[in-house]
Amino acid sequence: MRNNASLTADEVDLRPLSARSVVLSLLLGLHPPELPVKDLVGAVEPFGIAGSTLRAALSRMVTAGDLRRADTVYGLSARLLERQRRQDAAVHPETQPWGGDWEMVVVTATGRGAAERAELRTELTRLRLAELREGVWLRPANLRRTLPDDLGEVAQCYTARPDRPARELAADLWPLDAWAATGRALLNHVEGARRPSDRFTGFAAVVRHLLADPVLPPPFLPAHWPGERLREAYADYRRELAEDVRARGLQE
Repeated sequence: MRNNASLTADEVDLRPLSARSVVLSLLLGLHPPELPVKDLVGAVEPFGIAGSTLRAALSRMVTAGDLRRADTVYGLSARLLERQRRQDAAVHPETQPWGGDWEMVVVTATGRGAAERAELRTELTRLRLAELREGVWLRPANLRRTLPDDLGEVAQCYTARPDRPARELAADLWPLDAWAATGRALLNHVEGARRPSDRFTGFAAVVRHLLADPVLPPPFLPAHWPGERLREAYADYRRELAEDVRARGLQE
């Protein structure tokens, strides 16, 4: 099996484009997240998506509750506005100086079904906690955020100071070298991509990768950690996309 530390730009996880994925990625990156249909047609054209294909996708997305429509303007639904808020917070997390404390969440609820257990694991992972052993989740207390109120219904939350050296514990909880290798490969891909579709799929992968960044205190991280470079590259690309969309609208 190939070592993740030697990933190349051609080996990163790039998902194929669809009209739905392009529209959602465009709107999730805009503030406010809405565009007239004529601007959407122009925005997706560089990705080889025809106007008829786009309009069919928009209709399905409204029916599915992904989008809302007001006259000829399409915007994110309330559900996806919440997703945008979470994505913005995850891509640009607020941190605070780390004083040595760790957040610890101990799952106490019993008798839950497999779907409920999987949903809780997904939520705890989204909160950038990692599982030390079954039902015990940890992370350094360096994020400026509060845990959801409803978490108290299924778990107890504590402040802890583990006996193990913090850097050693973090290295066991998160695959830091693999994350960094994939991050560097993604940077190489987006820096070398020339076609709009290649850059778009690359930056969509960058966003997914940033959502999995544990955002640890700097002393825990391997040398040349690419997290900040990925965030800066994505912020630049999002500004570029927004400016391009606005320019297309002014030309019409």
